[in-house]
This record gives sequence, C-alpha cells and structure tokens, in this order.
Amino acid sequence: MDLNKIGNKIKQLRLRQKKTQQQIADECGISKSMLSKIENGQTASAIATLSKISEALGVSLSWVLDDKTNDDLVLQKRSNRKSKVGDVHMGYSYEMLANRSLSSGIEPTIVHVTPKNINQRNETYTHSQDEFIYILEGSIYLLYDNENYYMEKGDSAYFQGSKPHLFVPVNDEEAQVLTCFINQDF
Repeated sequence: MDLNKIGNKIKQLRLRQKKTQQQIADECGISKSMLSKIENGQTASAIATLSKISEALGVSLSWVLDDKTNDDLVLQKRSNRKSKVGDVHMGYSYEMLANRSLSSGIEPTIVHVTPKNINQRNETYTHSQDEFIYILEGSIYLLYDNENYYMEKGDSAYFQGSKPHLFVPVNDEEAQVLTCFINQDF
C-alpha cells in the first residue's frame, strides 16, 4: 500500500471519530506536523508510530496498512503481496504478511532491517503490543531495555513492546525479521 493510501485511511478515520490532529498527535507523542505529513502521504513513518496512531484510533495496525479487513481466511501469495512500506533511512521497511480483521490480536510482518552502511536510525521506540520476532535472514542486535542481544538466522525472541527497543544492523547486509505484533486486549 502506498503512503497516500495509508495517510488517507488515518485521516478519514480520525475525521469520522471527530478527533483533531493535535489530539491524536498528543496521544501518540508525535508532533502535529508529523501527523499531517503522514496523513498527506508526505513521509514514511516508523511502524511504531503507525502502531501508536492505530491504537489512538482504536484499530489494528494491519487495518491501517491494508484494504481488506474481514476475511476468515487470509491467503496471500508472495507475488501478490504489497511492496515494502518505509524508508531505508528510518532503519527499516516492512511488508504485511496477512491482513487480519479488526478483532484479530496478531499482526504478522516482515521487517527489512536496513544495512549498517545506510542506516541512520539509532533511537529506540515503544508500542503497546507484545512482539515476537524470528530472524529469517542475516543478523541483528536487538537493543531491548538498554541491553544489546546478538541474534542471527533462526533465533527468536518474545518481548513487551512497551519497553524501549530497536533492531540494529550488524553489518552492511539487509536482515529480514519475521515480526508478529500481539495485541493483548483480545
């Protein structure tokens, strides 16, 4: 899904809920101008930021990122999967593996960690969901709650998204991380 569609969905839902940009921005801990840029498709946003926005609007992250929302079976062929969303300079891009309904508690995603030589992100982030990760390709350092953990292909971790964390590239190769966001409210 392109940035314009993501931004438009966020804006339309915010307006239906009669919330201002300032209200959502304050709840998410971002600036009003950043939310405006997201809504207008002018910037790629970190998945953590989109997660906070979706939480503030009372919808799942997958609803924000995809058009289909209420399928009992989600079968998604690789050739039909949406291209990556994000910007290499923010540290990663991601692709949704299965769009789930608003009532689902799990959101599977592949996070493509930007190679070290072009990665500019070093700030940790938080979100409300628990997170399960499995390293598909390459290696990363999982910076979690001020500790650094080396992880390579085949390693996995489960952690609270509410604690500061970041996937840090180990070298100049892209890493791929299967990430499942688990909403504990379900």
